[in-house]
Amino acid sequence: MAVTYLSTFRWVPALMLMLIATVAAAEQPLRVAQLQRCGNLLQMDTQEFCLRVSGLDSSDFQVKLNGTSLPAEDITHNDERVRVRISDSDAESGPLWFEQHEQHSNPIWVSLKGSHVVAATDQEVAKNMDDITTYVDLISLIIEESHDGAEEAQRLAEKYDAEVVGMIPPLNTYQLRLPASNLDERDALVLRLGNEVSVDAVVIEESGAEESIESEAGNPPDADNQEWASNRFLDAVNFYQRRLSLQGQGGDIETQPIRIGVIEREVDFDAPDFADYLGDCRTESTRTCVYARDATEPDGHGTTVAGVFAAAWNEGGNSGFLRGLDDVGPGFDVIVDRNSDAGITANIAASVNLVEDGVRVLNWSWGIHRVGAIDINGKEIDSLVRSGIAMSGYEELLEEFFLWLRREHPDVVVVNSAGNGSSFSGRDEYRLPSSFVTEQLFVVGGHERSDQDVQVTDPRYAIKRSASNIDMRVDITAAACVRGSSLIEGERGEAHCGTSYATPLVAGLVAAMMSIEPELSPAQLRMLLRRSAMTIGEEYDFEPTDADDLTAPILPSERANDLNHPDIGLSARLDMYKALDLTVQSLNRDR
Repeated sequence: MAVTYLSTFRWVPALMLMLIATVAAAEQPLRVAQLQRCGNLLQMDTQEFCLRVSGLDSSDFQVKLNGTSLPAEDITHNDERVRVRISDSDAESGPLWFEQHEQHSNPIWVSLKGSHVVAATDQEVAKNMDDITTYVDLISLIIEESHDGAEEAQRLAEKYDAEVVGMIPPLNTYQLRLPASNLDERDALVLRLGNEVSVDAVVIEESGAEESIESEAGNPPDADNQEWASNRFLDAVNFYQRRLSLQGQGGDIETQPIRIGVIEREVDFDAPDFADYLGDCRTESTRTCVYARDATEPDGHGTTVAGVFAAAWNEGGNSGFLRGLDDVGPGFDVIVDRNSDAGITANIAASVNLVEDGVRVLNWSWGIHRVGAIDINGKEIDSLVRSGIAMSGYEELLEEFFLWLRREHPDVVVVNSAGNGSSFSGRDEYRLPSSFVTEQLFVVGGHERSDQDVQVTDPRYAIKRSASNIDMRVDITAAACVRGSSLIEGERGEAHCGTSYATPLVAGLVAAMMSIEPELSPAQLRMLLRRSAMTIGEEYDFEPTDADDLTAPILPSERANDLNHPDIGLSARLDMYKALDLTVQSLNRDR
């Protein structure tokens, strides 16, 4: 009897472990963690997507795109791996999510526009002479406009025994896999391809999976510091709620929905800041919606950037500006996507898709410096640097993007972080993409609260964040420090600082301004931002002294041509409230 009892007792822990594992599996939330193009990447009429979905068991489930279930015969499922096939004739770009056992996954944005590039694996990269990780056998060709890009890329691929594996058709750019096993072989082929008459430029990728994201620098502010007060964040939310009304309900201003594209990897939907964005967000037409892959940690770069736009209020952590407008807003779509892990080229591919999907504002919280770039103290920058040959290719790719944007989508605005290298944002030999001079690119520097007890409108209320890049190319500065998200409801996340987080403050404001007056051009939007701006820094009479030119100086034309205005010559600090006020006033004036 004792033996029987002992034998049964030994089985109890094993049974308990099995039961715990079963319960844990049942409680695992339904999340889409990854989505990539797969199959024939060059085929457009029917596209295949491979997804990794956690919390999905072997029982029946539904995959919905734009609220419509995809046919079962177009879905294959193997553990966490799901493959879906979508016909271009039967669907259009939009949010996709999973439903099973009354659970809804996070919605992700599926673009059917077709631009996609392939990322290298760990076995397909090497260190170059600058000790920078670079792709060995994957390069992209920018084909001259006079040629059919697809046909010419295929011809060159056959000539050089390569394979076309990716493409950005609107930019006439095609990705090739070369028959190269080391950098010497790659460089020889790049030289030959670059001499082809039909090739405008060759893009060499030097990006690791995370390296294109802006790094943080410096110490975070005190926990009780209200950084966003320096940009009148709450005043702006209050003004929008008070002054505007829902479309069609008797108000004198009808707002329009705006889509924002955020070039980031993922967002943590387990954080209370994002927990209510699961499933079909558009059941409420006026609310802000977030579409993104799911992250495993709440303090990632993408979660924090997206939180500045859309984090829930009073849940701890972040508080999103556009989320604060939900009661009266038109319904903002915040689409978080980076296409693939193929670095800068993938960022551009994602941006092209999103613009073609109707995005009006792109948030680029990323940037790179050329090897040898120096900071304001004359020291070399040692992070987020790329070789000269890579920078040349990126510059050509970005030029093609902005030329296409101006030609085909002149109403789109790109908001870019100035960078955190204590360097110069506008020197094209050192910094991309902020050095581009185009009406459609806004560049944002970062500031932090000073220790002086002065009014918010006083130039001394905020000071430049020491790491922020500067110079005349910077259009405006905004608060660089923000609270991140947390997994615990009501808990304040850790502080994150950098121009990455100043950028979505400006991008969110621009989206709100567009919702009031959708026909504002990029030039008009910049004018309103600068006319409404508060000041920061010391006056230098249009001549930079001691690297204090934080932004382009405020001009008399930006202060009603008053040559004696005290703001003249100072740098510009974002005033979210005044910018919205001027936007409303512009509705009653001739453009």
